[in-house]
Amino acid sequence: MTPSVFIIDDDAGMRDSLVALLRSQGIRCRAFAGGADFLRSMPQDETACVVTDLRMPEVDGAEVVRRVSEERGAAWPILVITAHADVSVAVSLMKQGVVDFIEKPFDPQRLIESVRGCLSRLTQVGEQQRLTQAAREKFDRLTPREAQVFNALIEGLSNKAIAQTLDISPRTVEVFRAKVMQKIEAESLSDLIKTGLLLRNEDGISS
Repeated sequence: MTPSVFIIDDDAGMRDSLVALLRSQGIRCRAFAGGADFLRSMPQDETACVVTDLRMPEVDGAEVVRRVSEERGAAWPILVITAHADVSVAVSLMKQGVVDFIEKPFDPQRLIESVRGCLSRLTQVGEQQRLTQAAREKFDRLTPREAQVFNALIEGLSNKAIAQTLDISPRTVEVFRAKVMQKIEAESLSDLIKTGLLLRNEDGISS
């Protein structure tokens, strides 16, 4: 499912306009009547895009940015919109992870493109995370010896080299290799290597 967009603005008219604009583009969104309202009931979505005004009573946009960056990081990219642009503030917010700083009045198309860019990246990240999780679950089915054979295979070692490394017979390697292929659900060596690369990108695999 495409991630949601959370709109935070204490101006009801602007808030409703932003919701109408994004929904007209088929973008799922939910509005909050200010930073305090948002932080009190912050959704638990794994990924999302946040569009927040900067100047708001009680809790301003800068505090929203700080909290979201600390608690969600890159999984929740943030766009800031404001009628009171300030270079030093913009630079500070961008350093905290804000991906775009949009001045009011703004071209609606610019906001749409910025939001779509964030959602596209999040969709790709989400798919990669799902693939990596699936690969991890398959790897966890392996016994310690099977994991050793798996590691050796994705390093490009031949059955003979694996046998020498693990001090087992080539025939035993073939048996373990077949079990590894079955548990990883790999139809080919190429599939096995792809699984190994996913796990390596996850910070390494057990040996």
